[in-house]
Amino acid sequence: MKKMRLISAFVLLIALASCNDKKLTEVVEVPLPAKEEKISIGNPDDVTAESGTFEMAKLPYKYDALSPAIDALTMEMHYSKHYLTYTNNFNKVIVGTEYEKMPIIDILKKAGADNPALRNNAGGYYNHGLFWDSMAGKSGGQPKDTLATAITANFGSFEIFKNQFADAAEKQFGSGWAWLIVDKSGKLQVTSTPNQDNPLMPGVLVQGTPILALDVWEHAYYLNYQYKRKNYINAFFNIINWKKVGERYEEAIKK
Repeated sequence: MKKMRLISAFVLLIALASCNDKKLTEVVEVPLPAKEEKISIGNPDDVTAESGTFEMAKLPYKYDALSPAIDALTMEMHYSKHYLTYTNNFNKVIVGTEYEKMPIIDILKKAGADNPALRNNAGGYYNHGLFWDSMAGKSGGQPKDTLATAITANFGSFEIFKNQFADAAEKQFGSGWAWLIVDKSGKLQVTSTPNQDNPLMPGVLVQGTPILALDVWEHAYYLNYQYKRKNYINAFFNIINWKKVGERYEEAIKK
C-alpha cells in the first residue's frame, strides 16, 4: 500500500505540473502487476484505425518477432497505441481538405511548419510505416548487391556508415528519427530530424527519399532500455531488413 501511495502521489504531481489554465486532470491509480501476473500480448492483425482515407500499415511480423532487440510489450504499445493514434489523428486532420485525396508522399512535401497538426500527424503516420518495414526477425548483418556497393562508394565502408548512422541517432536531441536517404543527386546520406519530421518535408536540414528509418522517441525503447538509447541503437542493427532497404534504394535511384 505504501508503494501504491507513492506512485499515486507521483502521478498527481505530474498531472498538476502539466495542467493548463489551472484545470485539474483526473488521476487514475493503476496498480503495478504482481510478479506472478503474466502480461497478455495481443495480435497486431486485430488493430484497426477508425474510418478515414489512410489505413494502418500492417505489421509484417508478430509483436515478439524482433525480441530481444525490441521486446514484445514495447512493440505492442508502439504499434497499437502510438501508431494507431497518429493514424486516427492524421485522418481527422485531412477531412474536408485538399489532402484527403492526395498520396501520402505529396502530402508530406506540402506539410510545412505553418500547419503543425498536419506535419506532425502525417509524419507520424508515414515514419512509422517505414520503420516497421525497416525491421525483420532473423535479419541484420550487412546489405548486399547494389545497396552494399553504394554504401561503400558513398561512405567508404559499411562500418563507417554504421558509425555515422548510430551517431546521428544518438545525438538527435529529444524525440526524433535517424535516416538513411537518397538525396536529390542520387547519393546516400545519413541525417536526422526532430519530432515526426522526415526528409521529404520542406524546411528540413537534408531533403531526400528515406530508405531506412530508426525511431528514437523514448516510447520506442524506454520499457526495455530506459535511458540507454545507445544500447537500443546498437540492437537495431541486428534486426534491419536489408532486403527491404535495398528494394527501396533501387526504387529511389530510378526516379
